Amino acid sequence: MSYHVVDIDSIAPHPDHESDRRTLQGVLDLEHVGVSLYTAAPGEQVPQRYHYHDTQEELFYVIAGRMSVETPDGEYHVGENELFLAEPGAPHRAFNADDAAEPLRVLAIGAPVVADGHAYPDDDR
Repeated sequence: MSYHVVDIDSIAPHPDHESDRRTLQGVLDLEHVGVSLYTAAPGEQVPQRYHYHDTQEELFYVIAGRMSVETPDGEYHVGENELFLAEPGAPHRAFNADDAAEPLRVLAIGAPVVADGHAYPDDDR
């Protein structure tokens, strides 16, 4: 058996993200699920681009703020203590709105851990 307690502030932010992304699967030796904590200032994106996954389910739990999610079906707004799930094949772009009053803090969980993300063809960002 193994247990872990992790100080999120001890994890370096991912260098290639617009928002502050702290990736946890390496720190926790996770093999089957990806976990990241995002803190996005107003106007910043969470997953970097409008995208979809072939097989990965992606769940976003809003800890603080209000997350906007662009989809082909329209825009969703997800408040504190709410979840948003993007099923495989479902294009989405999560972000903190330009006019947001506060930073957005989101726990993102994806499973299985596979590199199957694709830019959505209509994305010009």
